[in-house]
Amino acid sequence: MLIAFLKVVAFVKSGSKKKKITKAERLKQLQEEEEKRQKEEEEARVKHEKEEMERLEIQRTEKEKWRKLEAKALERSNEELEELYLLERCFPEAEKLKREKRLLSQWKHYIQCGGSPDPSISQEINTFISLWKEETNETFEAVIAKSKLVLNLIERLKLILLETPPYDLQDKNIAQYQGSILELQELLHLKFNIATEILLRQASTLADLDSGNMEKVIQDENVTLYVWANLKKNPRYRSVRFSETQIGFEIPRILATSDIALRLLHTHYDHVTPLRPVPAASQENTSTVTPFVKGEVKSVEAAISKNLQEECKQQENEPHSVHEEETKVMEEQDDTERQTILKEGLQKYVYPPETTEDFEMENAFPPIEVMLKVHENVIFFEDPMVARWDAEGKHWKTDGISNVSYQPEDRLITFSLETFGPVTLIQDAHVNMPYQSWELRPLDVNKVLLTVTTVFTEIQIQIKENLCKLASIKLNNKRHSSALEEKWMSPVSFIIALKEAGLNIFPTGHSHFYVVTNYKLPLVEMKAYRQMALLSSAFAFSWSRWNTECDPKNVVFKVREHLTKEEPSQNPNWNFLMFSGDRAQSLKINESSEAFSKALKEETEFHSTLYHMVKDFASKEAMEKVRLSSCQFIDSVCHLLLSTRLLSYS
Repeated sequence: MLIAFLKVVAFVKSGSKKKKITKAERLKQLQEEEEKRQKEEEEARVKHEKEEMERLEIQRTEKEKWRKLEAKALERSNEELEELYLLERCFPEAEKLKREKRLLSQWKHYIQCGGSPDPSISQEINTFISLWKEETNETFEAVIAKSKLVLNLIERLKLILLETPPYDLQDKNIAQYQGSILELQELLHLKFNIATEILLRQASTLADLDSGNMEKVIQDENVTLYVWANLKKNPRYRSVRFSETQIGFEIPRILATSDIALRLLHTHYDHVTPLRPVPAASQENTSTVTPFVKGEVKSVEAAISKNLQEECKQQENEPHSVHEEETKVMEEQDDTERQTILKEGLQKYVYPPETTEDFEMENAFPPIEVMLKVHENVIFFEDPMVARWDAEGKHWKTDGISNVSYQPEDRLITFSLETFGPVTLIQDAHVNMPYQSWELRPLDVNKVLLTVTTVFTEIQIQIKENLCKLASIKLNNKRHSSALEEKWMSPVSFIIALKEAGLNIFPTGHSHFYVVTNYKLPLVEMKAYRQMALLSSAFAFSWSRWNTECDPKNVVFKVREHLTKEEPSQNPNWNFLMFSGDRAQSLKINESSEAFSKALKEETEFHSTLYHMVKDFASKEAMEKVRLSSCQFIDSVCHLLLSTRLLSYS
């Protein structure tokens, strides 16, 4: 039996329409969505209100904590300031010791009877000048020997003016010392001129066998004389080189055929630039304030203000000479006329002459090419510029000088002069400002190391008791030797020596016009430097990038305890302090934080002084070392900090 199965399949058209949602269903869906949105908004509102309440509570708690900390700091402020005042008595004590040292030095000089005058006593220095004026027919070697004493007397007078506080200097003393300096400078220059004349009288006996002209070189630590006399007047002999050196002249034809002598007097001092004014005691500084604390602080601040002015005495409108080359032309005639000239003294040869009507050639007086060697103790971070002295304007100028070429490997500089006269090499006084970083680190008892890093160099300065010395210099990350290393000097002498060596890291009152600075209120800076100096025997201080982010009323720097003589680790544990002069606080941020914040570090408090701020985390050994620090050492550290202005020029 056959059974047939039929499979019936129903096919639905794929393009058939979905079931249409009714209006009621649509309203219900919208209602559900609205309820969901309102629920989410309510949850967000509640969450926001909760977070806001928590934030306000935290803010209220922080404000309350801040208020309590401020109240606590205010409550102990007088006590802390009184303790700081007792510690800062080291500054007037240091001034007292310096005054006693000056008096003792005068007394020792008096009882030694060494034959040299005391430059601060007008009778002695005037007698010395008068007696030297009477000496005649001195050779150049004799004048050079005497110049060492003269330069020492000038240096001592300058130091007296710089190191003596304004309230110890009277107007008559300033006038006396500056007058003595000028007299000694002028007399020394006159003696060199007369000695040159005496030397030229022997020109024929000193003539070179090859050229027939006189060449003479006399060298000393402070002065080098190069003198050439044109005896043969050979127009082809126009290149002058001294003693197989590259130092000399390329002279034009008109000079090569003239009866002249050329002198290059290379001095390592500047007796051309006028003396700078010295501030005398003002009525404000000499007045007496009845409250003894206020009077003490005021007198100390006045002394510090004077230090800021006088240590940085170099003015920007004058070039910053590091050494001086003076080029002059002496006239020499035939025998008959020479006797008359020698009787009256050699005359300066004016080049070019005031009237040139007798000369037909348009370029009859071309520039004179001069070749000099830069002294090895002077550092130039860029090619030096050449400046000439303008006798009428009493300042240095760069016009009238062309074709300047410098060879740093051989330290030779060549340039062309339109006329003869004093010239000097200069560089930008602010080439090493602003600083890139700095650090002040203890080395031993009353001994610290100050490191200042600039774009071109790293300078390390050691301070010990009342003396300073250059510890090391790095140029392009390579050690550079200097004659100043291992020479201990007083802070004022040390600053002068560094400037003269081209290492100027000492801003002046006008430096902010030439350097982009991080301005800080002067009083805040001064208080910070004083208190850093107080703590420097046991604590290291360093630059922080956040100092540029905070306002001018505050300074920020790093500090940590440092008692060992070992080198610090690569990642030392620094504390970040902010100081306004009246309040010190420890910050929560570190050097790698994303943004600056004044937030207080956990478990720290406000203090009125840096001394009491570091006392919170310092060891008893460190604080004992601070209290036993020498007053002269603290004063010297403060002196260098005030002179370098690290917090404003970094």
